[in-house]
Amino acid sequence: MYHQEEEFNNVDYRKTDLEKGEYEGCNFINCNFNLVDLSEVKFVDCQFIDCDFSNANVNGTFFQDASFENCKLLGIQFEACNPFNISFTFLGCQLKHSSFYQMQIRSTNFNHCQLEGVDFTETNLSGSNLDNCDLTGVIFENTNLSTCDFRGAKNYIIDPEKNRIKKAQFSLDGVSGLLVKYDIKLS
Repeated sequence: MYHQEEEFNNVDYRKTDLEKGEYEGCNFINCNFNLVDLSEVKFVDCQFIDCDFSNANVNGTFFQDASFENCKLLGIQFEACNPFNISFTFLGCQLKHSSFYQMQIRSTNFNHCQLEGVDFTETNLSGSNLDNCDLTGVIFENTNLSTCDFRGAKNYIIDPEKNRIKKAQFSLDGVSGLLVKYDIKLS
């Protein structure tokens, strides 16, 4: 099935089956994908507003230029998505306990998001923007954070010896998150 420039409002996909196929330029508003199997569905240039994707199965799901606004994406294993041309933006989203393990997601925008407990192990996030995001408990290990913008982020702990941070931007208030392993007190 192919859907182009359609709008889907207030659909509970736990009760209504999402047709497998390709969705291009579609808008999904206030839809429920909680625990829904989205495997092998292709979303190109789609916008998701006020949707709940918590614990959805994204095995082989294709996201290209997908935009998520005020969405719940709790416990999503994004590394199971189809990696070809994967790209998305997140605005005002809850991504708690989701995983981007070993993904290539350069220049991704996370704005005003809750990223508590997210796993970015071995992920290429270079050039990404994490503006006004809560990064409590986020795992950065062997992560490429080159040229990332952390100036508006808070509650992060990043080991500069285990991550690439060349030319990343940090606020003076956030520098302590780079020094945690040294057990230093700043005043």
